Amino acid sequence: WQRAREVLCIGKHPDKLALLQRLNIQTALVDEDIPPGFDVVVEATGSASGFTRAVELVRPLGAIVLKTTVAGTVEVPLALPVIHEIVIVGSRCGPFAPALEALTMGTVSVEPMINAVLPLSQGVEAISAAQDTGVLKVLISME
Repeated sequence: WQRAREVLCIGKHPDKLALLQRLNIQTALVDEDIPPGFDVVVEATGSASGFTRAVELVRPLGAIVLKTTVAGTVEVPLALPVIHEIVIVGSRCGPFAPALEALTMGTVSVEPMINAVLPLSQGVEAISAAQDTGVLKVLISME
C-alpha cells in the first residue's frame, strides 16, 4: 500500500469531525452526497449499512478495509464487490511498529483525542469517565 495522497473521513458526529478538521483532514457528514471513486475505503462503523456505503464509494478494482467487527449476523450485498472486483480485507489491529514510529516522530497527533489523564488511584473514576457520551479517550497514568 502506498501512502494516501488525499483522505476524506466520513462521520455522523460533527464534534468528532471537527477534531480532524483542525488537523487539516477533509471531512464530510454521513448523509452528504459524496461522489464515488476512492481507491481505498476503511469501513469502521461495524454496521451492514456502513459496508454498503463503502461498496458505493470505492472505485472498481479498489479495496475496502473492514476495521470493526459486526456483532451478530447481517445481510451483505455481494454483487457489486464481485462485478467491480473489489478487494475486501479484514484488519484487526494492524502493524504496531509503524504506528509507534509515527508516534515517536510526531507525524501523528493523538493528543486531541485524549479527554482526561487520571492517576491509577482514580482508576474507577477513569473507567466511569470513559463511558460518558462524547468522550474519546481517558488515560490512566501509572506515575
